[in-house]
Amino acid sequence: MEDRRSFLKNSAGTALAASAMLNLQRSAMGANERINLALIGGRNQGRGVALRTIRQGGHFKTFCDLDDAILAKTGAQIAEAQGAKPAFEKDFRRVLDDKDIDAVVIAVPDHWHARMMIMACQAGKDVYCEKPMSQTIHEGHEMRDAARKYNRIVQVGTQRRSGEHFKSAVEYVAAGKIGKVCEIKAWIYQLRPSIGRPPDSDPPAGIDYDMWLGPGPKRPFNPNRFHYNWRFFWDYGNSELGNQGIHVLDVAIWAIQQMRGTENCLPTRVSASGGIYWLDDAKEVPDTQIVTYYYDNLLLSFELRSFAADHLLHQGRAFSGGPGAADFYTAYYGTEGTLVLTNDDWKVYRSDGSVGPEQKATGGSHERNFLDSIKSRKLPNSDVEIGRLSTTLTHLGNISYKLGRDVHFDPKTETFGSDHAADQLLTKQYRAPYELPRV
Repeated sequence: MEDRRSFLKNSAGTALAASAMLNLQRSAMGANERINLALIGGRNQGRGVALRTIRQGGHFKTFCDLDDAILAKTGAQIAEAQGAKPAFEKDFRRVLDDKDIDAVVIAVPDHWHARMMIMACQAGKDVYCEKPMSQTIHEGHEMRDAARKYNRIVQVGTQRRSGEHFKSAVEYVAAGKIGKVCEIKAWIYQLRPSIGRPPDSDPPAGIDYDMWLGPGPKRPFNPNRFHYNWRFFWDYGNSELGNQGIHVLDVAIWAIQQMRGTENCLPTRVSASGGIYWLDDAKEVPDTQIVTYYYDNLLLSFELRSFAADHLLHQGRAFSGGPGAADFYTAYYGTEGTLVLTNDDWKVYRSDGSVGPEQKATGGSHERNFLDSIKSRKLPNSDVEIGRLSTTLTHLGNISYKLGRDVHFDPKTETFGSDHAADQLLTKQYRAPYELPRV
């Protein structure tokens, strides 16, 4: 840890000098000056981020994807939204070589995030990186260090940080208005369909499958390990804890940061239990899970259910009950009341039986905040360190789950002390030639 801090201190002056001219140019951007972006990965979340960014004034010069079908489909939607067709590219390295591109949106599978984001920072690009930010705790350190060294704006896609009612809920709790907070609970109830067990096959035509695998281990192509369903395999994803759980854990840790300081927001012990209790298919990650995070005088827990909606607490919310739908909740339990936070609103339930205050969901755009930060050079709402810490919670839960036992964590060193088995899971192996770049 000290070696990394010394390195950053010694290299900071060089990095700042190297990017000073570019930052001066960007900080002088007029309010209406166009920001040129590139989208890397556009099938699902990337498409949504791109279209919302266009509505906030962004312009996509280039769209990069390995799949010709996605290039055509999402490319047409981008062209319609911004009135100009983006250039198509299949190799992200050529995107990073383009000096006209100010920033990139990275919405590729999780196992590619660290390598791609670090390379983007080294190329002088600002970055919007989809959640979860990294695949290991070590990757999070390297990504944070790269953003700081190369003086890049990095927004992580935990978009609740830009939601006004999420912010007001956290501020209400942190101000002590429900008393001393002793417990926080975050939970996801959803309905996941079966992904079956399809056999291995040839990759779709026109796709560089070896590039798609990238840092991941060499494996035969399987449709389950490709579009969207890659999330259910450890090679590429971070389980439902990293995919969905990070949203509710992020607003949980946000309040902890407000109450205790960012330097004191990580737990000292983590216990994860669960398994695949729902569908007998090819998934590797749990569909039912409870993770408990222990702090001094505070308990944070996460619960995942992948086989049913929360019918008791639903109370008329717009849950379809169909595959892919989900209920997201975070509840803060204080000595004088409980605040329950959802995508739609927040409401306080007092210890004396009264209810209120409450607030409905209001505005806020994560993409707008990213564009504003590019121009102002001010840290965005979900800066790389904010996203790193939230993602670390998911990694801790996954490490405990994989080991099948509690783990004791040192938040200062971000290691597991003498627990060598846990420390080995702080990082991972990378397939050559896709190792992490040196920061």
